[in-house]
Amino acid sequence: MDSAVDGPRQPSARAGSRLCTCCGERKAALKRPKTLEQICRECFYIVFEDEIHQTIVENNLFKPGDRVAIGASGGKDSTVLAYVLSELNRRHKYCLDLFLLSVDEGITGYRDDSLETVKRNEIQYGLPLKIISYKDLYGWTMDDIVKAIGLKNNCTFCGVFRRQALDRGAALLKVDKIVTGHNADDIAETVLLNILRGDIARLSRCTFITTGEDGPIPRCKPFKYTYEKEILDYFSTECIYSPNAYRGFAREFIKDLERMRPRAILDIIKSGENFRISTTTRMPEQGTCERCGYISSQKLCKACVLLDGLNRGLPKLGIGRTKGVAGGDSDCEQQAKRPERSRSSLQGKHGNIDF
Repeated sequence: MDSAVDGPRQPSARAGSRLCTCCGERKAALKRPKTLEQICRECFYIVFEDEIHQTIVENNLFKPGDRVAIGASGGKDSTVLAYVLSELNRRHKYCLDLFLLSVDEGITGYRDDSLETVKRNEIQYGLPLKIISYKDLYGWTMDDIVKAIGLKNNCTFCGVFRRQALDRGAALLKVDKIVTGHNADDIAETVLLNILRGDIARLSRCTFITTGEDGPIPRCKPFKYTYEKEILDYFSTECIYSPNAYRGFAREFIKDLERMRPRAILDIIKSGENFRISTTTRMPEQGTCERCGYISSQKLCKACVLLDGLNRGLPKLGIGRTKGVAGGDSDCEQQAKRPERSRSSLQGKHGNIDF
């Protein structure tokens, strides 16, 4: 039987002959990384789901009648999220209308396989599924983009396009919120990345359990305090274009910290939550993109700049830190000022962005 149907599953773990600290009857099968409690499998399932329920209730993530899109990649986090949220919705009568929302980046041998998992989830949990693709939205697949720019910086395109694709898919479903499977490890990594990049604007909000409340559709992270180790190892194939991603270095560092001190992950999240920006610090002002209407602190959003570069044969346009599309002097902007070989509109040979 597919383990996802029965809820989160832990790999076998030896815990000696000690009894479960919860029930005191069955043998302990695993040690929880954040509490160091040794518990049996049966109690783990109960505790795991109860903690997610408490997180949802204490943070008022939903209200009855909300239409909620589950960002479903087919990976372990989103697969468990789909199961747990559908189960808690039934058990505790959240009265939510749930949908599965997947983004097909167009990565041969990776995304096509994981989408099969999502399609199984659709049947298992009885949730409507919407798949939205880079090809349809932007006219480019990630395979096409990598051919144009190479393996360096390709994650920049995917991250920017994927975020906007989720919002656009959610808009088509007319949902009130998007939930993602980001876990405690992911959030701790993001805190470190924003510190290393000196991005105080993102650092100030990256630990929020709900983000984007000033944007198109808010996003929630019910797994904010859930360790990756406690989430089912269901689909472990890694993107073939991600080995050199900058986030990978932060991930390895987090794993090293966890081995020395398991509570380190929650400590990093806590430090991010306690981060405060001086009232005299000037923060970017949020507006909307002049071309597509998406939320942006510049005249053109990052997705429009990147897509413009692809369509004009300048794939490095918008890569790296610049002073902004509206008035900077970076090399990318100098390229943008040169005579265009095609129309300046994003309605080029590879599609357009239009909200």
